[in-house]
Amino acid sequence: MSEQIDMAKVEELAGKVVGDVAGAVSLMMAYMGDQAGVFDAMDGEGPMTCAQLAAKTGMNEKYLHEWLGSVSAAGYINFDPESDTFEITPEQALVFGREGQPACMQGFIQAIVAQFEQHEKAVDTFKSGKGRPWSDHSPCLFCSTDRFFRPGYAAHLVDEWLPALEGVTDKLEAGAKVADIGCGYGSSTILMAKAYPKSTFVGIDFHEPSIAAARKNAAEAGVGNVSFEVATAQDYPGDGFDFACIFDALHDMGDPVGAAKHIRETLNDGGTFMLVEPMAGDSMAENMHPLGQIFYGFSTVACTPASLAQDVGLGLGAQAGQKRLTEVMNEAGFANVRRAAETHTNMVLEVTG
Repeated sequence: MSEQIDMAKVEELAGKVVGDVAGAVSLMMAYMGDQAGVFDAMDGEGPMTCAQLAAKTGMNEKYLHEWLGSVSAAGYINFDPESDTFEITPEQALVFGREGQPACMQGFIQAIVAQFEQHEKAVDTFKSGKGRPWSDHSPCLFCSTDRFFRPGYAAHLVDEWLPALEGVTDKLEAGAKVADIGCGYGSSTILMAKAYPKSTFVGIDFHEPSIAAARKNAAEAGVGNVSFEVATAQDYPGDGFDFACIFDALHDMGDPVGAAKHIRETLNDGGTFMLVEPMAGDSMAENMHPLGQIFYGFSTVACTPASLAQDVGLGLGAQAGQKRLTEVMNEAGFANVRRAAETHTNMVLEVTG
């Protein structure tokens, strides 16, 4: 039986791929502009010629000419052909510059670049079916992960997520003992420590370089009610915690059930565990959209390999969904799981009992 090819569908799909390739190139250009400080140099300057931008940045005008053509065609900045000038609008500056603003996408973009940087390892891991430790990735991934999530935590954690939990802010204001597990560079831990100076916070992560960065960040922030320790979620020391939290890290763990069980054992009676995970539906069909596409992709190259490299290797994946996460919490001994808050990219689960 001969194969029937619908050329209209071929052309349609090929056209989509061209668009995807254009997007991939544009992300590389956006990353270069970020690292070279070009977006920031244009911010607030109004229309500029290529020569003016070269003079301000000290960069090669020929390179800038080509770069400006690419990012203008992408719609990342604006080009006026009549005056032959380029301009970044305030809205564009929020997305491609202005570090720390929730709308800035450069951390997301940097995480993509980190994966392409070590694409051969990603392919080898995918083909072999073996795990790949978190520590085996480019350091660019660690800083980009923090850079992407930090503004969202700054925008939502203290003002929205914590108040959505039953009785937690009262405990934090009075003085609570808190564990932030899988803390990475410590951004979430430091935000809470600043907001609740009467409480004491310990950030825990199994990745020693991240803990070193967290300690440095805490010292620079001038917070004295926080400490950081190298340990896994299944065996970190201490008990009597009033509150525990994990931000976008449970699905990376090899034994999330064991982690949740240890958290439950180290909480005080009446303690609360806040689990923040990527937004996802309970079935793959519910995740067929751009954000699901992105999260499944990162899960393929980073999250699931990290889990498979650890004991148990459950491989929850970055799109586990609330139903599956609830099953994990129940298996660990927690009785109650409630969605307390959400954003476009995260769900916030209150876990008790």
